[in-house]
Amino acid sequence: MLTRRELVGGLLLIGTKPKAFSLNKSAARVAVAKCHNYGSELLPTMERMVDQLGGLGRLVKNRTVAIKLNLTGTATSRMGCRPAGLAQWPHPQVVAATVHLLDKASARRIRLLESPWSTADPLEEFLLQAGWDPDMFVGCGKRVEFENTNWLGSGKKYSRLVVPYGGYVYKAYDFNHSYEDCDVFVSLAKLKEHGSTGITLSMKNCFGNLPATIYGEGAGKDEPSLLPQGGRHMLHSGKRQPAGHMEIDPSSPREEGYRVPRVVVDVVAARPIDLAIIDGIESMAGGEGPWIRGVRPISPKLLVAGTNCVATDSVATALMGFDPMADRGTAPFEKCDSTLRLAEAAGLGPRDLRQIEVVGVPIAEAVCRYRSAGTSQM
Repeated sequence: MLTRRELVGGLLLIGTKPKAFSLNKSAARVAVAKCHNYGSELLPTMERMVDQLGGLGRLVKNRTVAIKLNLTGTATSRMGCRPAGLAQWPHPQVVAATVHLLDKASARRIRLLESPWSTADPLEEFLLQAGWDPDMFVGCGKRVEFENTNWLGSGKKYSRLVVPYGGYVYKAYDFNHSYEDCDVFVSLAKLKEHGSTGITLSMKNCFGNLPATIYGEGAGKDEPSLLPQGGRHMLHSGKRQPAGHMEIDPSSPREEGYRVPRVVVDVVAARPIDLAIIDGIESMAGGEGPWIRGVRPISPKLLVAGTNCVATDSVATALMGFDPMADRGTAPFEKCDSTLRLAEAAGLGPRDLRQIEVVGVPIAEAVCRYRSAGTSQM
C-alpha cells in the first residue's frame, strides 16, 4: 500500500507538472501492432505506429534525441543458443529502425545510451563484444553517437536531476550528462518479466540510467568512483547510501520488492520518457535474463509504443496476460509493489486501460500469456 506521504506527494503533483498525465486521450494513446519477424515488415510497421501516435516530426525535429537501450547483463549472456536480441535485449533491427525513423523525422542528433554491466568500455566496444555492429546504426542516421552512461564518459560532471514530487526513495538522482543534454528521451525496452519489479518494460529499463560509479555496490562512499564498481545492489538492499545522497526515509523497508519499484518511478520522474518503444516480437518468459532459472523463449510477435510510459507499460502488461491494476501479491507482482500503481499515484500516467486509447491491434486480439495456468513467478 502507498504510505500517506507517498499518496499526498502524488496528489500534489497531478496538475502541476507539465508531463503529468491528464485524461486527454491523445496524451495516453498507445499503439499496438503485430509483427511476425525482424525482416521486411518491421520498418513499415514501426512507421505506421509512430504515425498513429501523431508522428515523430513534432517531437524530434531539429532536436537531440537520446535512446536508452535495454542491454541487461554481460555482452556474452545468452539463453541457450539464442542471440540476446531474441531473448533479453531489444533486437538490433528494432534499434536500427528507430534510429532511421528519428533521422527521417529530422532529429538533429541521435545518441544511443546504455550503462553496460560494471564497465567503462566505450558502448561501441560492448556492442562489438556482443556481436553487434555499431556501424549498422551509424548508417541509419546523419549524426549518431554512442555513450556509456555507467560513468562520467565524455562529460565533466554528473547531472543531478530532481524528482518533482519529492521522491519515494531519494529527492534527486545523479546521471551521466547525456540524460540531461537531450531534448527528447526514448526508452527502448523488451517485453519481459522481472524478479524485483514483476515486469521490466519502458520504465524499468531506466533503472539502468544510473551510473555504477555512484550506485554500484563498490562505488565510493564519499564521492563517485572513477570507474564503475559492480551492480546497483545498494538500491536493491539499502545497506548503504550512494555518495552525496541521503535517503528520505532510512526506516523504510530494506527489501528490493519495496525499493526497486520506487527507485524506478523516481528515476522516470526525474528524467521523463518522451517515447516508449517495447520490442515483443521475440522475448523470454519467466525472468529478465538467461541467468534466471527456468526462463523460456516466447514469441508474442508484438510491438508496443506510446508517448506516456505508464500507459504504454500498462498496455504491455495486459498484452502479457496480466492485469495492470493488480497490486502486490497478485501476478505479476507477487513479490513486489507495482511500478504502475506507484507511477500513477505520482501523477506520471494512467494504468487503468479505460483511460488509455489503444490504436492498431486491440489488446484482446494480441494477448500472449507469459504464464500458463498455475505458473508462479521465479
